[in-house]
Amino acid sequence: MERHSHENPPDRVEQDDSFDTVGSIETNVEDGFTMAAVGDLLYARPVTTGHHPGFSHLVELLHEADITFGNLETNILDRSLRGNPQGEYGGAYCISAPELGPDLKAMGFNMLSRANNHTLDWGVEGMRETSRVLDENGIVHAGAGENLSQAGAARFKESPRGCAALLSVATTFSRMSRACDPAGEAPGRPGLNGLRLTKSIVVPPEMLQDLKRIREVLPGDRPTEQKPDLVVLGGARYKAGDKPGYSYEPDPRDIHNILRNVRRGKQISDFCIVTNHGHEPGEWSLEPADYEQSFARRTIDAGADAYIVHGPHVLRGIEIYKGRPILYSLGNFFCQDLRTPVGADMYDVYDKDPRITTDAEVTIDEVAKGYPTAEGLLGAQSGPSFYESVVAVSRFERNQLAELKLYPVELRRLNRFANRGVPRLAEGEHGKSILERVQRLSEPFGTRIKIENNIGLIRL
Repeated sequence: MERHSHENPPDRVEQDDSFDTVGSIETNVEDGFTMAAVGDLLYARPVTTGHHPGFSHLVELLHEADITFGNLETNILDRSLRGNPQGEYGGAYCISAPELGPDLKAMGFNMLSRANNHTLDWGVEGMRETSRVLDENGIVHAGAGENLSQAGAARFKESPRGCAALLSVATTFSRMSRACDPAGEAPGRPGLNGLRLTKSIVVPPEMLQDLKRIREVLPGDRPTEQKPDLVVLGGARYKAGDKPGYSYEPDPRDIHNILRNVRRGKQISDFCIVTNHGHEPGEWSLEPADYEQSFARRTIDAGADAYIVHGPHVLRGIEIYKGRPILYSLGNFFCQDLRTPVGADMYDVYDKDPRITTDAEVTIDEVAKGYPTAEGLLGAQSGPSFYESVVAVSRFERNQLAELKLYPVELRRLNRFANRGVPRLAEGEHGKSILERVQRLSEPFGTRIKIENNIGLIRL
């Protein structure tokens, strides 16, 4: 493949974030390279051979890209259940039929992230079976492995216009699912590539003083290290600030490991994607958590050509940093709510009896109590925001992002539960409202999005 030259070398950054070889953090793909990116694949049953009017138009769009990416937020395993439902799980037991492997391939997906809060819903066996199915179908996946080195490593996909690397990270995950490396005689632990966050609750200064007084009267709750701007009470951290909310501090050891893997991934590829699965500060929020912009930019400084967020299940804004896209959340691309079987623990959470209630009924109760709506988040909108998203298609020319197109998607939320959650292009006023939402959410990042023929356009 012909290698493109660059007249101006990139700015030098700290050694922790990049490497010394001039030009090695730059994009290095052939003209016309495209990446199609979608959000979460909450995906239970195969769809490519089913009756889903309009779905084929999206499939054509996915097939046109060199790299087609999504976040696989489920486990693919046989109904004989080689895995077991875990006591710690991602809020629902996400499980899908083995036919999903060929179905994903038929849709055009060739790179999938795996690090998320459902990676180990069905234990290590479920994680391994999912890997086996994806491998059999030639789909590159990253973020889960037999130890942290495997889970955190970049995985590679060759395309006619360049080799792409994928790194998958999660900030929202159960503690038991985080992978670790061997230490001395202790073996490594299978699991996902986690970025640990320390959460603090931000309160007005006068409220922090009240919390200090409460702490003083409670026995055994005084931290050994006293800080004037921090109160630890009942295991929760509180700090003073002008804007009440939540603040997150990423673990520096995890940051160092991730950035090293980004450098490694870019050193032996032409295009590097970093993807993060995080629900912070909550699915009710239309803004990313306070740590995320800095982290996203650091991955790009280290060599990433795109940073993609999934997990909030709602759309968030888009930033262009150093000519690379930062997609702060693409929402759900699939949201097939009904899945079976469901672990007994989930029945307990919703106070249901598995001898009386069906899997579908307990899941419907989960949806009714847990899904935010666009009305609640954004004022009068067209419906639950879990069922609206975009497909983001980035095109590169002369190793620069030339254009990013946003195709609005809706997931048939008005269908009966058994048939909802399968995407199709959103048309007319519905599509326009979705694009206008992304338009508004992107303005704080200095990103201008035009809407032409029901497509959002970012041109550089």
